[in-house]
Amino acid sequence: MKEDAKTTRDIARELARKYSTMTHEELDTLESILEPMKFAKGQMILKEGGYCKHIFYIDRGLVRQFYFKKGKEVTEHLAVEGTIFMCIESLFKEEPTHLQVEALEPTLVYGLPKDRLEEVALHNVNIQILYRKILEESLILSQIHADLVRFETAQDRYKKMCKLSPQVVLRAPQNYIASYLQMTPETLSRVRANV
Repeated sequence: MKEDAKTTRDIARELARKYSTMTHEELDTLESILEPMKFAKGQMILKEGGYCKHIFYIDRGLVRQFYFKKGKEVTEHLAVEGTIFMCIESLFKEEPTHLQVEALEPTLVYGLPKDRLEEVALHNVNIQILYRKILEESLILSQIHADLVRFETAQDRYKKMCKLSPQVVLRAPQNYIASYLQMTPETLSRVRANV
């Protein structure tokens, strides 16, 4: 099967493999709520002031979550295929988001609408587990990033990112990587020269 010929069923299976085992009925249910969405390079997936209503699973592409601070863009998260992203505060508080999400490459994501996911999770224990594991993973990734910028040297931050997200390091523009690692592009260039 060609990589670009995945079906919604394939995505449901991928999610089940990654987060929870499922019966055929549960896979049917999960598949029924998945919403495929395509974005061109440079297209906004979510704008500041919008509402995040989905947990997104990336099938293909590269995305960046960012916000503005004192007129400058700050990259908060970079993600590639096989990973999840969401604007968690907007999703759970049902408030407008301060974050923006942009496709850095042509990107195909599958949205799990929060309201439908919670509805089906009430009746499907393995979908409940999947939901919980996705949220746990999101919290852990946030903690890893927070610890990285709090405790690690610039060089160790970059080395750790190379280990944890090699595809992001290869594909994302350097200025976004520098911003994500909370260093200037010049510092990142020096660090890369020494690694």
